[in-house]
Amino acid sequence: MPFKESFLEFYAKVKVSLEDGTFAKLTLAKTIGNTELMNIYVRPVVEKNDLQLELKFKFQKEEIVEIHTIDSAFNRLLEFINNPFLAAILFTTEFDLTYKLNKKRAVSMVEQFPSFTHASPVISEYLESKK
Repeated sequence: MPFKESFLEFYAKVKVSLEDGTFAKLTLAKTIGNTELMNIYVRPVVEKNDLQLELKFKFQKEEIVEIHTIDSAFNRLLEFINNPFLAAILFTTEFDLTYKLNKKRAVSMVEQFPSFTHASPVISEYLESKK
């Protein structure tokens, strides 16, 4: 998988934001052409006192939800980088990080001012319960 190393670097920042309580949301977007799968939305959930990730696959006519461990979510999301998605956006309370592929499939990561002022309430509650 040609994008594994660069997406691993991006996903490392996702994991840090989950650990430090700044994670707001993660979205895979910007598809190649008109595809059935339009977006993947990632949000934290707590299952059996363990922090996991809910992947919501938004198709044109339906939604499918999968629950993954934080580590297994990486491999699941990696399958969709470059096919069909050209961008992944991590929203945190400290910054927004955009992972983007251009037409020549060169990877860029751009950090911008944060769009969210509050982290996911699930993250906040989970981290508070672990103190």
